[in-house]
Amino acid sequence: MARTLSIDEAAPLLQRGGLLAYPTEAVWGLGCDPDNEASVLRLLELKQRPVEKGLILVAAHLDPLRRWLDLTALPPERLALVLASWPGPHTWVMPAAADAPAWITGGRDSIAVRISAHPVVVALCEAFGGALVSTSANRGGEPPAHARAGLDPGLMAAVDGIVAGETGGLAQPTAIRQALDGALLRA
Repeated sequence: MARTLSIDEAAPLLQRGGLLAYPTEAVWGLGCDPDNEASVLRLLELKQRPVEKGLILVAAHLDPLRRWLDLTALPPERLALVLASWPGPHTWVMPAAADAPAWITGGRDSIAVRISAHPVVVALCEAFGGALVSTSANRGGEPPAHARAGLDPGLMAAVDGIVAGETGGLAQPTAIRQALDGALLRA
């Protein structure tokens, strides 16, 4: 099993291309630097998740997400609604910037993003200095872990560190909605 890390130890590991397990609002997540293609592909391989599914980016505030998004493609009233839901457990699929990499978008013209209020996620993003990939810490088809004790030991042996903390207590992973029309994509 990977070593438990403080936020101060985890941020440089992310900057060097490492993979981390960390608590989120409802479940334990896996994360890495979204700009590091090799790290993202390693995470996808570990999860047995096809790149075409795309990934969620999580941040402590909007600024690190701006470069990934085309905010001008959203009507002002829809953008206001999205921004009013953050920080919090709301993931929105938004128009992607033209240069957002396919290893994050899954080849789509949209990208799923969340501004978290979870203290560990916020501290990790701030210490790292940007947005992180955030996907549940489980292999494809397996249930996500709501507690550290439920993490797959084989999966945890393959990550570079585990950030200490507890999930936020939500019963289900965050809902995912389409920013353009509010359509529910994942309850």
